[in-house]
Amino acid sequence: MDFKKNRGVVLGLVLVVIASVTLLISWSGDDRNIVRELQEEPKLSVFVNETGQIHEMMLEEYIAGVVAGEMFPDWPVEAYAAQAIFARSFTMDFISTGGVKDKYGADVSTSIQETQAFNPEAVTNDIRRGVEMTRGEVMTYDNRFVRGWFHAYSGGITARAKEGLDYKEEEPPFTASVELPENEYVPDDVKEWTAEYSAAELNGLLATTGLNVGEIQGLEITERGPSERVTLITVTGTQGEETISGPEFRLAVDSTKMKSTLVRDFTFADGTLTITGTGYGHGVGLSQWDAFMLAKDGKSPKEIVRTFFEGVEIRKIYD
Repeated sequence: MDFKKNRGVVLGLVLVVIASVTLLISWSGDDRNIVRELQEEPKLSVFVNETGQIHEMMLEEYIAGVVAGEMFPDWPVEAYAAQAIFARSFTMDFISTGGVKDKYGADVSTSIQETQAFNPEAVTNDIRRGVEMTRGEVMTYDNRFVRGWFHAYSGGITARAKEGLDYKEEEPPFTASVELPENEYVPDDVKEWTAEYSAAELNGLLATTGLNVGEIQGLEITERGPSERVTLITVTGTQGEETISGPEFRLAVDSTKMKSTLVRDFTFADGTLTITGTGYGHGVGLSQWDAFMLAKDGKSPKEIVRTFFEGVEIRKIYD
């Protein structure tokens, strides 16, 4: 297979696997997300966006490719194992509630905008060990699959879904804002970053969101959430004033540049917006660099998982 490589850590957008697994019962109605034990490991059909081809593979093979796409190749096995639980839970949640069947005739795609990063060529022996350690294991809450959100680095504190993702549905009961200790392993450009934008650049970028205030004359943070992430930004221009959520703003202005909404300084002066902050990604769920730290500290995969989500049960749904 000629899969495009995805290097490094996923940038905390939230990257969703939407799937319908071939060997699973076709769930519908209110029972779609209920956890059921399976007789055998499911098989997935994967649409490769780069080639337009569909490949079939077992779920555990797919999860190994996801972990390889999401994490670096020299991380602790326990961090890989925790990521595998999140990735498997993420996948199963979307399997149960819909899929990309209508779009591609397949269960998942390799587009990170639609699903999770996937890099089978980067799978190492340690990644395989980590995936095998948690084979068939998923997170559940109240007998339903948990949406296993994850991001690159928390900046020292995670967020609940409404704050970090501008999540429109009811706040999931398992999400938590967790304070974490200083992390010596985080790269400098993730621990502290700066992004700059000209007013002209912002006009073009924000136009994609439907925001229309004319020529931008000012921007300010008007609301922060419990973890101090930016939740609302007011944009002033020659034609008026509008507000935009922090997560939507970040995605519009390039989430690889404005790496998180955990912003320390946000200054618009002389036609230039300068943002400094910490963290990488939306901040919800598992923080990958913090999982690295916890694994280095001797935590088990299950202990790592339970650090980030409250009240979840880890269940094995197939052997």
